[in-house]
Amino acid sequence: MIDLLLAKNNSLRVFALSAMALWTAGCSTGESEQHKPSELPPAPEIASGLRTDMAPVHATRHMAAAANPLATEAGQQILRKGGSAIDAAIAMQAVLALVEPQSSGLGGGAFILYWDGKRVQAYDGRETAPAGATPGMFMGAEGQPMPFSEAQIGGRSVGVPGVLRALEMAHQQHGKLPWSDLFLPAIKLASEGFPVSQRLHTQIAADRFIAGSAEMARYFLTPQGQALPVGTLLKNPELARTLQTIASRGADGFYQGAVAQAMVDNVRSHPRAGTLSLADISGYQARERTPVCADYKQWQVCGMPPPSSGGVAVLQTLGILEALQDKSPALDLASMPPVPSSSGAGLEPSPSAVHLIAEAERLAYADRAQYLADSDFVPVNVKGLTDKAYFRTRAALIGDKSMGRAEAGVRQALTCPGS
Repeated sequence: MIDLLLAKNNSLRVFALSAMALWTAGCSTGESEQHKPSELPPAPEIASGLRTDMAPVHATRHMAAAANPLATEAGQQILRKGGSAIDAAIAMQAVLALVEPQSSGLGGGAFILYWDGKRVQAYDGRETAPAGATPGMFMGAEGQPMPFSEAQIGGRSVGVPGVLRALEMAHQQHGKLPWSDLFLPAIKLASEGFPVSQRLHTQIAADRFIAGSAEMARYFLTPQGQALPVGTLLKNPELARTLQTIASRGADGFYQGAVAQAMVDNVRSHPRAGTLSLADISGYQARERTPVCADYKQWQVCGMPPPSSGGVAVLQTLGILEALQDKSPALDLASMPPVPSSSGAGLEPSPSAVHLIAEAERLAYADRAQYLADSDFVPVNVKGLTDKAYFRTRAALIGDKSMGRAEAGVRQALTCPGS
């Protein structure tokens, strides 16, 4: 995840990018009765833990934040050279592909939300299914879902990457520095090495599938089969060469030629081969979409529209919480400050605040599962799902105790016409 704030000429530019990596752990899914314990998906990605040593930081010209300090520094370098927010974000994304491969590789998808001080833009670089994908590709011979290890690990689960096409589109509209300059920090780190972070080490140690891949084991594990220790200098000359190709040829260096052919060969030669083709890769196109926006208190909040579910889910959560506050000032989160931690170290969120947020999110995620989809193929009533009257009906379901499993809102309650 990347967040950038760039203030110039009294305007604030905001950029947010989230990229999914081609990483064997994948995302966790619901537990299935027919899965053996060894076949269950892993837990969600390892978190960095709660930081108690954080302090507010203020800036007047620009600010950058990423999941790894090396990526943050790359963004700062670009901003100091006069680059735009998208310039800095591209540099940061390239570094994250190296230092945070479990989350932010170039072989996945990305959503970009960009504000240039005048308007908000949304760029859709989500990975797409190959043309050869079929409805039954993740079903076994007897019509049952495949075990996680068979479905997720291998070529079947690889989509057509979209990160670089989305970055390219945004750079064409908002970039200031040459594209090639933006990859120099990542190329240098990949060639000379970077220290393995605590987060990467912990993720490697927790991933039981790495040892099953000779190539991944050589890169991520010691000769004894253990996760590389924190601080180990890790080099990736192959990625450095790929980044150099992308820097010199643009995104075409990834979507055409040797890099694209290598991706296809790898996917199709796996024991559980996929159908990814050169035509899939070369034909990928990023899209500019209209952001979803709604008022929350005195602010206007904007997010990524479908096919992302995040923007609508966040707006619903905030809208439900605001509806609770309108019903009773005692339910305003501002009246629920953090409380002393049960461990005696620092503060932790108020239980009352956690309860309200959790219940609002339950309701939002129930609608997410029922109504949100790829709007290119399925009608999505964004206006109805983000209507204040609808928020009030959903907020009325929240009480003093957990509602347990939340149900999606009744379709008839979505009175606004579909967007």
